[in-house]
Amino acid sequence: MSVAHHLATHLRGIHTGGNWTERDVKQQLEGLDWRVAVREVPGSNSIATLAHHLKYFVGVQLQVLRGGPLEGHDRLSWETPAITSQQDWDGLIAEWLDQAAELANRVEQLTDEQLFGPFGDPKYGTFFSNLMGLVEHTHYHLGQI
Repeated sequence: MSVAHHLATHLRGIHTGGNWTERDVKQQLEGLDWRVAVREVPGSNSIATLAHHLKYFVGVQLQVLRGGPLEGHDRLSWETPAITSQQDWDGLIAEWLDQAAELANRVEQLTDEQLFGPFGDPKYGTFFSNLMGLVEHTHYHLGQI
């Protein structure tokens, strides 16, 4: 199996199941009551804020894999859109999972040369380091959730 295939498997595992932690985004967040998701806890981020933060970076990386520019800013990842209904919450999670599935499918098609090539500007590292970082980052915040 190629490195790209293994990386795509990790992306799928953290988003929809089958990873070593036995916890994934879909299992933990799909169907969660929106009022629980937006509840503020002193000294912590809400579940909705963490979900948006992670979804944001999936979108940034997906844009690059679609051939677009690398455009992302950490501060924007914390600007959670208003969630005022179950429909808003379910929509955020559904869009995130759809983007993650597309990202994994695109990653699986990368050659080793592409995977270990620059992620946009060389100062941002390789595709591999950014994508593996996304998996690790998602595990970290899923643990907080």
